[in-house]
Amino acid sequence: MNTRERVVNVLSNKKADRLPAVYFGFWYELLEEWEQAGIIRKGFHKEWADGNEADREIMKLLGAEYNWNTVLGAETHLFPLFEKKELGRQGGTILFQNEHGVIESIAEGASGIPGEHDYLLKDREGFNEHYKDKLVYSDKRLKLDLIKKLYSKRDKTAPIGLNLGSLFGNIRNMLTVVGMSYLILDDYDLLAEICDLYGDIAAKCADNILKWAKKEGIVFDYAHYWEDICFKNGPLISPSMFDELCGKHYKKVNDIVKGHGINIISLDCDGVTELLLPTWFENGVNVMFPIEIGTWGDQFEAARKKFGKGMLGVGGMDKTVLREDKKAVDKELERLKPLIAAGGFIPCPDHRLMPGTKIELAQYYFEQIKRVKI
Repeated sequence: MNTRERVVNVLSNKKADRLPAVYFGFWYELLEEWEQAGIIRKGFHKEWADGNEADREIMKLLGAEYNWNTVLGAETHLFPLFEKKELGRQGGTILFQNEHGVIESIAEGASGIPGEHDYLLKDREGFNEHYKDKLVYSDKRLKLDLIKKLYSKRDKTAPIGLNLGSLFGNIRNMLTVVGMSYLILDDYDLLAEICDLYGDIAAKCADNILKWAKKEGIVFDYAHYWEDICFKNGPLISPSMFDELCGKHYKKVNDIVKGHGINIISLDCDGVTELLLPTWFENGVNVMFPIEIGTWGDQFEAARKKFGKGMLGVGGMDKTVLREDKKAVDKELERLKPLIAAGGFIPCPDHRLMPGTKIELAQYYFEQIKRVKI
């Protein structure tokens, strides 16, 4: 069997000869560490991106077989994005506007997540002035020529995903968590309107791409959302409100996707996702990803007990053991065995490989994963 067959079979609760070795990329700081250690060539971190040629190159070094974030799709976010531009510097701090229109600040020479300084979308006036024209469907969003080009260059032995975009994560990016919290109270109707606009764009993009793909002979093995709207204590929005705002849109998009024969639908959300799982699962999402292992521990076993074998998973492997030793890796693999044996689950380091990851342990982990018969 090849990687594509293994991935699709495991997530369809069918037999496979062994586990596929799936991962989810890197922090750029880790690639820089490996460059400085002479493990990979200088400047590699500037070339690397999920699913590209540099990604396939480093997967060979690691022994990994597939990056779950290898997805193709439309521009479902703001279109066009805001111009990212520097606004000024003061006392070693850089102030800039990001692609979502948020004003951020970061210390000179620092990496990581910038601080949120201000935002443009505070009311309907700000929406009409800065955002309304960027949330309109257009065939230009589809990027069909680019999809065709990248599809032709893919690893044909591996699966490929359709990127469905985001129904709420991008809204959080536009508003910031603070701005989102205020808008819920100040103008809930505007927030609902924005959700409807994103839902409409996502549905039209998915339908038009899949109709075109059928004519072109392009086949997607799964569909994939990105959201990131949870943290260590749970969702950043009330679960009931989230269900009211987004549930109907997930159902509409997922019905379209399933109507085109794609039955594996995953969603990337970090943090503790338990309270949002009903909205996702009951409206067609069936793969949890990346199932972060934080201070809260494993989330997949509880989800499987609640939703049954229809709840699938990719992730759930505590990546921090890859900074320790083989004994720690072996212990983590032992913990995963019952989840693997239950089917419908592919272990994957639970988020991007972080600084301090030892390449020899990453290689050891992927070597061991490929020995797991299922």
